[in-house]
Amino acid sequence: MWQVSYDNKPTLYLVPTPIGNLEDITLRALNILKEVEVIFSEDTRETSLLLSHYGIKKKLICLEDHNENIVKNKVLKYLNDGHCIAIVTDRGTPIISDPGYKTVKLIVDSGYNVVSLPGATAFVPALTVSTIEPLPFLFYGFLNSKENKRKKELEVLSKIPYTIIFYEAPHRIKNTLDNMLEIFGNRNISISREISKKFESIYRGNLEKIVTDIDNIKGEIVIVVSGFSNNSNNIDFISLVDKYITDGFSVSSAIKKVSEDYAINKNDLYNKYHGGRK
Repeated sequence: MWQVSYDNKPTLYLVPTPIGNLEDITLRALNILKEVEVIFSEDTRETSLLLSHYGIKKKLICLEDHNENIVKNKVLKYLNDGHCIAIVTDRGTPIISDPGYKTVKLIVDSGYNVVSLPGATAFVPALTVSTIEPLPFLFYGFLNSKENKRKKELEVLSKIPYTIIFYEAPHRIKNTLDNMLEIFGNRNISISREISKKFESIYRGNLEKIVTDIDNIKGEIVIVVSGFSNNSNNIDFISLVDKYITDGFSVSSAIKKVSEDYAINKNDLYNKYHGGRK
């Protein structure tokens, strides 16, 4: 069923906020923030700084991952009372690796309008400056913080032929890159940090080089990695066979598994593997 948004009806607005430079906000977003009854915010302290910069005074209520199951009902109550309201997150667009999904589902299921404004998000500028094939791409967001689960996620993603975009925390970046090199092979990569901020920077290269060069990165990070290709010369098939053997496969079973995974000739791989062990 089509849903039409009307300005005179109670509406929930999803409002993107700047990921760095405070000027990266639309005029429409500012007008919405001025007009709504209340703003639900991931971190009211962060939002207060933004509102203060633009001279906006508005009631703020915290809505974050840990309290969304409860606070989403407050959002619904404001709409039931006839008010328009907004949701913002610390930086970027609500729901994109940020809270808001559960609330939006409740509001839509309750028959109210939800309007998502276009605006700032980190993965788009990271992709456009990466020099890696832009289409098609898969935005994955954050990998699991536990290494064993993170490696399983990367295994699932390893055969996808699309450019893949990740968010990562600085204290995990080195381990994540090591895991990517082990599982993805030596693919092309770009790392953007502190997008739209004073110390914005980008690294472009391949995983093997970046793992060696990058030691300590601070700030908010976006990783863009090229997709799987059967024709890639960067794949270390011998190491892949060895990995399966370490996991408990026999040599012949490991060779068969890699040949099936990468659609390559099993006999050629057998000769390559045993030739590489001499």
